[in-house]
Amino acid sequence: MKRRASSTSARTLDTDIDLHEGVRALRRKCVHLRRVHERTGDPPLRRNAPGFEGLARIVVGQQLSIASAEAIWSRVVATVRPMSARALLTLDDEELRRAGLSRGKVRTLRAMSTAIADGLNLEKLAHAPEEAVHEALTAVPGIGPWSADIFLLFCLGRADAFAAGDLALQTATATAMNLKERPSREALLSIAERWRPWRGVAAHLLWADYKLTAQRRKSPKTA
Repeated sequence: MKRRASSTSARTLDTDIDLHEGVRALRRKCVHLRRVHERTGDPPLRRNAPGFEGLARIVVGQQLSIASAEAIWSRVVATVRPMSARALLTLDDEELRRAGLSRGKVRTLRAMSTAIADGLNLEKLAHAPEEAVHEALTAVPGIGPWSADIFLLFCLGRADAFAAGDLALQTATATAMNLKERPSREALLSIAERWRPWRGVAAHLLWADYKLTAQRRKSPKTA
């Protein structure tokens, strides 16, 4: 499915009020998300630092549990001082590896830092259309569509950003909609069309439901 072009004046999620507005709209639009909201309540608003720090944190957290990602990120912050592309490029690979980074993530962070040194301006992306953000970020080796979507949602706060390749979102959608199997990225993009222009809020709701389901599975059953 082709990605729809975005306006440079795209709505953003800056406060809990913005998030709640989206929740109200989605409750009217979609019975499945209304049921999700009745289980979870309003989800917490998730916003990360913009620019280099925010994108670096996304790279560090790829394919890791929240706890593991937080632990490694804290070591990266202690290693890269200040947290900037220039500072990272002064470190050798072994210093970054000692912070807990895999070789692949070291390569991605170095490629990202080099791209910034060569002129990639992450701050300007805050005002760019979604297509332009995707094009700029996925041109960096190691940064794919998922990372670009997460940057749009958590660092730029785009209300309609949606990471359809995220396994947790796919699983939560299957649960919420009683699907027989987890939808593919393309199938989930098609499903999420009904949630525009609040797909980012839908993602927050679905992640909250995924977390709630996981917690319930871990909780000991009472007699």
